[in-house]
Amino acid sequence: MDQTTIKEMVAASAVDKLVRSGMKLGLGTGSTAIPAVRRVGALLASGELCDILAVPTSFQTTIECEKLGIPIFSLNSREIDGSLDLTIDGADEVDPDNRCIKGGGGALLLEKIIAYASAQYAIVVDESKIVKNLGLKFPVPVEVIPEARIPVTLALEKLGAEVKLREAVRKAGPVITDHGNFILDILFGTAPDPSALEAEINRIPGVVENGFFTGPAGRVLRPAIFIGHGNGNVERRD
Repeated sequence: MDQTTIKEMVAASAVDKLVRSGMKLGLGTGSTAIPAVRRVGALLASGELCDILAVPTSFQTTIECEKLGIPIFSLNSREIDGSLDLTIDGADEVDPDNRCIKGGGGALLLEKIIAYASAQYAIVVDESKIVKNLGLKFPVPVEVIPEARIPVTLALEKLGAEVKLREAVRKAGPVITDHGNFILDILFGTAPDPSALEAEINRIPGVVENGFFTGPAGRVLRPAIFIGHGNGNVERRD
């Protein structure tokens, strides 16, 4: 199976197993999450689902929901009231403890806010995203206030990171997030401690959020991971 087919398969599997009519549903961003959005749209169109209240994690997802006729809200909407039943999203890397790197699509800030507002959380990935250690191959995104780019870069380098400003494609200059910030992509030469670094990076003045999804002390966020394999199987890892 090619990678696109695997992504469609694992996304549909998670939606079919977890999504129920009447849910307040967070919908993620990226190449595996968008097929989940499309599956929700198809089930609504066929009448197999109804009364879904969707909260998208990005402009990309918002536009996809609009195309599919999925009713969209924000966490501040009266109908949502700050909490969700379930969020389905993708990830860039997943380690054996179900800790993730997210934010390859630049939507890490809202993705994390929505994740922590959700009673249930599911990640859909293809098997290439499963790694032993986070942050060695796929860079960890760090969303920063533009004026803080240089001091944040220096602080991240002191933590042992190689830092690069994310540059836009088909646009001159840096990537600008949905919230008007820059993204610094960081890699490590040796396996980092994701849980410790998630908290430490966020203490740097000028950092808005980072792409380690490990859960803060006292509240461990561990999603159910749906992994699509090339042989056509979908593995669920809780």
